[in-house]
Amino acid sequence: MALVTGGAVRVGQAISVRLARQGMRLAIAYHRSALEARTLIRSLRARGVDAAAFPADLRSAADARRLVVETVRHFGRLDVLVNSAAVFERTPFGTTTPAQFDSHLSLNLRGAFFCAQAATRHMAEGWIVNIGDAGIDRVWPCYIPYTLSKIGVHALTRCLAVALAPRIAVNCVAPGPVLRPLGFPLTTWRSVRGRGAAGPGDVASAVAFFATCPRSITGRILVVGGEAGAVTP
Repeated sequence: MALVTGGAVRVGQAISVRLARQGMRLAIAYHRSALEARTLIRSLRARGVDAAAFPADLRSAADARRLVVETVRHFGRLDVLVNSAAVFERTPFGTTTPAQFDSHLSLNLRGAFFCAQAATRHMAEGWIVNIGDAGIDRVWPCYIPYTLSKIGVHALTRCLAVALAPRIAVNCVAPGPVLRPLGFPLTTWRSVRGRGAAGPGDVASAVAFFATCPRSITGRILVVGGEAGAVTP
């Protein structure tokens, strides 16, 4: 039984569909994507998948805990957590606000931490898969809060792998450019996308591997696609 945060749209949706195809019962957490979540759940149930959607604002630790409790109450167990929910916004250094900074760290990193904390209380054995970013070692001067949050996700993966071994495996899939973010300049995206590009299905396949791998495989960061160079738009 798998819980996918941000699982109703974009790459998160591809992950949800892939895990469902592998026979997993599925909980999808969403925040602003209620329509997309309902549509996906209907589609999965039509294929015989035991699936449900739960609203949650994962910038709140209390919401993260509630999400996990409701998931376990509904399905009776939790085996896999995929921390896919994230925000990616342009934040030039000189104009980044405290709210923008906090939004990236609160959802992308803090949310993953507290979802993992809550989930492991209900896992006898299990798997956690975080979604990082292949480009964290490159220069993204207009995306500093996002970059910091994903650096934190990679570090969180390694820390939890040690803290939770041997009963829970914790790994990270780090995609390169996959889907153009809303508002990202198209010309720049084309130049970035051309370098070792991957698709949502590639990311979903990597997640599916880590969601079923031997628990001795833990603390790994798997790059899918390629790394973007310096991006300044």
